[in-house]
Amino acid sequence: MSSARATSPSIRQRLVLQLVVVAALLSGLLYLSVRTVADAAVETTQDSILGAATTTIADELRGGEDGIEVDIPYTAFSMLGAIGQDRVFYRIMVGNQTVTGYDDLPAPDGTASGLEPRYYSRPFRDVDLRIAAVSRTVLVQGRAVEAVIIVGQTRQGQAAIVANMANRAAALGLGFFVVATLLSILTAGTVLRPINRLAEAVGRRGPQDLRPIHRDAPRELAPFVTALNGFITRLGGALSRTETFIAEAAHHIRTPLATVRAQAEIALRQTNDDATRTALRSVVRAVDASARSAGQLLDHATVVYRTDQRTDERLDLGALTRDIARAFEPTADLREIVIALDVPVDPVQVTGDRLLLESALRNLVDNAIKYADPETQVDIALKLGDGRAEILVCDRGRGLSGVQAQALTKRFQRGENVGDVVGSGLGLTIVNEVAQAAGGSFDIVNRKGGGACATLQLPLS
Repeated sequence: MSSARATSPSIRQRLVLQLVVVAALLSGLLYLSVRTVADAAVETTQDSILGAATTTIADELRGGEDGIEVDIPYTAFSMLGAIGQDRVFYRIMVGNQTVTGYDDLPAPDGTASGLEPRYYSRPFRDVDLRIAAVSRTVLVQGRAVEAVIIVGQTRQGQAAIVANMANRAAALGLGFFVVATLLSILTAGTVLRPINRLAEAVGRRGPQDLRPIHRDAPRELAPFVTALNGFITRLGGALSRTETFIAEAAHHIRTPLATVRAQAEIALRQTNDDATRTALRSVVRAVDASARSAGQLLDHATVVYRTDQRTDERLDLGALTRDIARAFEPTADLREIVIALDVPVDPVQVTGDRLLLESALRNLVDNAIKYADPETQVDIALKLGDGRAEILVCDRGRGLSGVQAQALTKRFQRGENVGDVVGSGLGLTIVNEVAQAAGGSFDIVNRKGGGACATLQLPLS
């Protein structure tokens, strides 16, 4: 049985690939989402702590007659140190004058809005700072002045926390991708299972089982099942018409030829004219050739048809061989040829189509008698060995004349030394095709001492 050639990726591969691509996209989106949310959450948390520390410092500002008194509490910097090993910078400004801290720490654009922290980011001394600024009004020498408190912190701690959460998000995304891939493979198998079951149900059918398919199938497969049933119905009708045609053709071709041959032989007996007798003999010979060719063509058509519509059964190959040999004894006697049989007494069981095997054996024995020299012997033997039955049909005749066996099994191919013998070039073709259909083999070689020896091998039941 020949297998279908794959011209595109299978449905399973395409389905799994699409599901895996979707899983990869979702895993990437999951990673980016977690990374973005984690970055925003950590930044919000750090801003809250940074703002609380800045507000704490602002609450400790005191005004008086001598100026502003600043007492930076330890708790302000301990809160900032809780996030990580970051550097902290601060600056307290009254007007445009820096009272304490780093005088180059960037001030906010515009003015601070009271004790509500204002956040911004700036580069400072080759590092990126997250800065919070608040303002507070204090009384200095009886006059209200605005003090701006600025606190900045590096982002190493925030980056470390975000990186840690990003790694966890990546691991989560990878795990999701692996699970989704496994589920994709499982899903593809589940989706395609009805198709596989339908294919198995059709594949288990015998060559003559052309019943419509009645099997539960998903709604999406209903058009396919309907189309397949329609094809099976049309195929059954075509095969039935073919079988009928072959049978009718055999009758309508052979009967007129037989009538023509009979009339020619009658005319041959009734005439004494040498020229007429020569012409009539040519007619008889041509009719015989035509009848044989027509018969061989029809036999070949039958073999081709039966190859796909075999009715296999257990057969006794020994009994079948003996029957064919007896059927050809009258033909052999006309040429004074002896048929020598060497067949085991015990049954030799093989499984095959009786019609096909009979056709192959008939052609083998017919060829041997046709090409054997008169007053010789045709040997027919049935041997067993290595799980196979081997039928040998050997004659003492012209041999193969150097022609290879592969060439002789082609359609309408004959040896170069048989031009004077009626034949169609289909006999060995039929034998070879029957052997292949039955799972066996066929070969023909020159016989030592003259003649040819044909071997048909068939597997034992």
